[in-house]
Amino acid sequence: MPKLEQMKPRPPDLKALEELPGKKREIEVLGSFTRYWDYGPRDARWLIVAAHGYRGEHHGLEPVIAHLPGVRVIVPDMPGFGESSPLTEAPHSIAGYADWLEAFLDQLHVLGKAVLLGHSFGSIIASQAVSTGLNTPGMILMNPIAISGVKGPKRFSTWLTVKFYRTAAKLPERLAKRMLGNWAVVQFMSVILAKTKDRALRKWIHQEHHRYFNNFSDSRTVSEAFEASVSQNVGDVAEKIGVPTLLIAAELDDITPISANYALAKTIPNAKIVVLEGVGHLIHYEQPELAAEAITEFLNGLGSQ
Repeated sequence: MPKLEQMKPRPPDLKALEELPGKKREIEVLGSFTRYWDYGPRDARWLIVAAHGYRGEHHGLEPVIAHLPGVRVIVPDMPGFGESSPLTEAPHSIAGYADWLEAFLDQLHVLGKAVLLGHSFGSIIASQAVSTGLNTPGMILMNPIAISGVKGPKRFSTWLTVKFYRTAAKLPERLAKRMLGNWAVVQFMSVILAKTKDRALRKWIHQEHHRYFNNFSDSRTVSEAFEASVSQNVGDVAEKIGVPTLLIAAELDDITPISANYALAKTIPNAKIVVLEGVGHLIHYEQPELAAEAITEFLNGLGSQ
């Protein structure tokens, strides 16, 4: 199974995004006014629809998109996060988000055409959707959640996180938002997840988290989505994934140990795994070039089948 050597880290160069034709659009899906960003050429051979991570939004995947100039990529802000409103016709559960994802693709008329990409929390949602019949030529899972988050390598930190979110869920909205958005909490999370020793890159990662991590609609949705994130994992549905799948895993991931991702690659019937060394749960920030390289190779492989 291939490994890609870590390149010299640096803050991602996003200038390429300025050269990509892209527009912000909005549609209503299962009661959510879903904002989405459409990058790249409309006539591209490949289209990717991406589901971002928990408490993230479309900005987080832009460093990877910047290195996919010939690919059309659509990234919605997930319901309740970024600029998208919460779901009203489905719960904020894995099944609810998976139903929303399939409905989103259906309304854009790209079912069966778009390759799915799920990062972290998005990997659980994408896998759930595919396992229940969503039509796609292939799926890419970046930092996949292969096992339950509470069984990961940092169990004490995970236990604290669970306590934190469940405490916030019991508070009035104003206090809950203040607690969830506390600067020290966001900084702690960012410091734990960032593995690069490059000071400039670490500083940029922390800035990105403070800039976007608190862009959510309300504390109830955040709490419901968190409970969803620890209730299921990709491994729960791995044997039901019937499409070619690429796992882009990180050697130092604190959420899912690399051994679990190797096991996941063996369980999914048609899966390939690429491991990035010296990287943790922030592949999209720390090594977007290598992620894009793996994605491009995967797409080329799909084209030859």
